[in-house]
Amino acid sequence: MKSDQAHWDAIFAATKEEKLGWYEPTVKPMLGLLSKIPKWRQSTFFLTGAGTSLLIDALYTGGASLVVNDISARALQRLRSRMQGSTQSVSGQCIDYLCQDISRPVAETLPAVQIWVDRAVLHFLNEPAQIQGYVDNLKSILNQGGYAAFAEFAAHGASKCAALPVHRYSVEALSEQLGTEFTLITHFDHMYINPDGGKRPYIYALYQRVTA
Repeated sequence: MKSDQAHWDAIFAATKEEKLGWYEPTVKPMLGLLSKIPKWRQSTFFLTGAGTSLLIDALYTGGASLVVNDISARALQRLRSRMQGSTQSVSGQCIDYLCQDISRPVAETLPAVQIWVDRAVLHFLNEPAQIQGYVDNLKSILNQGGYAAFAEFAAHGASKCAALPVHRYSVEALSEQLGTEFTLITHFDHMYINPDGGKRPYIYALYQRVTA
């Protein structure tokens, strides 16, 4: 994966939180998608490419347990420091941190989860082997009957992000990558406005893994 740890560590080290090109002061679009899932607030989530997103705060204070993944150790350090100050956890909650490239095999000891969330990770994977590695991890971590929520650059969106080429998606292309084990529940278009005022069209989509 061209977007290696050093690349992302340098970005998180040099850029203030609110100036990051993907910073969201509100996470309403993803929460709107997740609201379609029964009992989603008390589920166990895997968040890939979590960075320092405020979505982690919203899910954790709502009662969820989290496995938080990012390729950047610097991002996870920032996030861990922030979440240590959280005082609204409930009994039995936990946050596990995983620093690795999600296109490479994850440890078999990771807990299975009910919901997988990806805001702007899959579109950084351009090689077929990388995409297949990602999908393999998704299938190994997500429970049968679980849900996968995505927010990726739309087919007519920008061709680069963070100085890296991206693989843009329509909902049809995303469904094809996931395969027949996943059923599309809902999707919508969203225009994200970055901190510099740039418009970034996204596709948001929610899938359920078919129960065997």
